[in-house]
Amino acid sequence: MNNRMFLRSVLIGSSLLAAMSAEATGSATFNVTATVVQTCQVSASDLAFGGINVVQNTETDAQTSITLTCGSGVTYNVGLDAGQGSGATTTTRVMTNTGGPGTLNYTLWQDQNHTTNWGNNSPVDTYPSTGTGSQQTLNVYGVVPAGQQSTPYGSYADVITVDVYY
Repeated sequence: MNNRMFLRSVLIGSSLLAAMSAEATGSATFNVTATVVQTCQVSASDLAFGGINVVQNTETDAQTSITLTCGSGVTYNVGLDAGQGSGATTTTRVMTNTGGPGTLNYTLWQDQNHTTNWGNNSPVDTYPSTGTGSQQTLNVYGVVPAGQQSTPYGSYADVITVDVYY
């Protein structure tokens, strides 16, 4: 009887092992998706005209740059606002004397020859381009025009906002 029970136990155990190794399998799939969004990152360097001798009655030029990285294929326009000076427009910006009364007019241009104003009316007077996914540098050309001899001495400042439309 012991042998018989042993044999029966072995047979039952073998059947269980066979059943466990013959488990059913299944499979499924799932989708993997992503959306690359249109994006741009922008930074700008300060524009410093330095010392201006208004008595000489000559224009003063200066240059700065905007650094921009937009995704590959992203079309964009870069605009510069009028600044914070009272009465400023995008064609005649105004720096204000930080220590007293007085203003100093200046202009911003897209080109070194000062033929293309840099405004903020997209796409009329903004800088158009297409992103490459790499950093792009845009030059900004500033001019303090002659004819401001009555401007009081002092330090003048303004703040320009760079807008990127995409």
